[in-house]
Amino acid sequence: MKVAVVGCGGMGNIHAECYANISGVTVTGVCDLLEERAQQLAAKVDAKAYVSLADMLAHSDCEIVSITLPSYLHKSAVIEVAKAGKHVICEKPIALHLEDAAAMIEACRRHNVRLFVGHVVRFFPEYVQMKQQIDDGSIGRLGVAHAKRIGVHPGDIRPWYREDDKSGGVVLDLMVHDIDYMRWVAGEVRSVYAQHKHNDQVDYATATLVFESEAVANLEAYWGYPGAFTTAVEFAGSGGVIRSDRSTSKSLQVRKPAASLSKGPFVEVPESPGYETPYEKELRHFIECVRDNRESIVTTEDAYKALEIALAVVESVQTGKVVTIGQDKREVSLT
Repeated sequence: MKVAVVGCGGMGNIHAECYANISGVTVTGVCDLLEERAQQLAAKVDAKAYVSLADMLAHSDCEIVSITLPSYLHKSAVIEVAKAGKHVICEKPIALHLEDAAAMIEACRRHNVRLFVGHVVRFFPEYVQMKQQIDDGSIGRLGVAHAKRIGVHPGDIRPWYREDDKSGGVVLDLMVHDIDYMRWVAGEVRSVYAQHKHNDQVDYATATLVFESEAVANLEAYWGYPGAFTTAVEFAGSGGVIRSDRSTSKSLQVRKPAASLSKGPFVEVPESPGYETPYEKELRHFIECVRDNRESIVTTEDAYKALEIALAVVESVQTGKVVTIGQDKREVSLT
């Protein structure tokens, strides 16, 4: 399987290096408007460097393209790749607007190529294990969940993160991870209520999701935390509690009721213990789905719904009201 990568920043490096570790996969091209950055990544994975996506699509002989560009560029890149007849692996969020996401999905369908969206939390072993235990009834009926995802402000390294119309801000770029995961675990979301503090140094949001099952999830996302990137999740059910807290332990903790700051050139990304990284698991899975023509763990509908819920969080912040999911959505401003 021949793959190429467009966008040679932090996630582009991760994708390319993961592909280089996967047997039977060859990176044939990497592309970035900054030629030096493309050349550096090309040298790492023995690929050819391009500064034009059109040139890479025409000459790299790739079958799959990873799109690791800033979020506001996803739509145009996905549609261009789809028109070239290449399968697409696009980083999350799928887009910043629902109509853009719909256009991307339709373009891939029309040109008979697959579209995968990188909601990588579904591939973190501890998160997979928590879902399995909840599905198995280990804590009874799910009642309340809490999740947090906090780290330094990526805008300190890549200024476009501070422009909400390019990154989507902390909600669409960071909280969307836990939005997708909670929907995977607890099912469809009925309503959202959120609050947000936003300035040049801090981008902080909280959201309460109410599910059709009557379960409730409280989510916290924070850019500007003066410490290392960390995550924590807790699920409380009728028969127990299950939790994972990266700040205190990398192991899963299940309890029954009694009868560093980023200094490198790229932004921080979550990590997980294990020989194979979650990103490698994810990309291997997407490639296998292409090879075997089977459905992915993350569907395009999942990516679309995660965006819809994230935009409902933004709308709730702007209106100060509870937003019901599934109603006709007004266009919300991301600035």
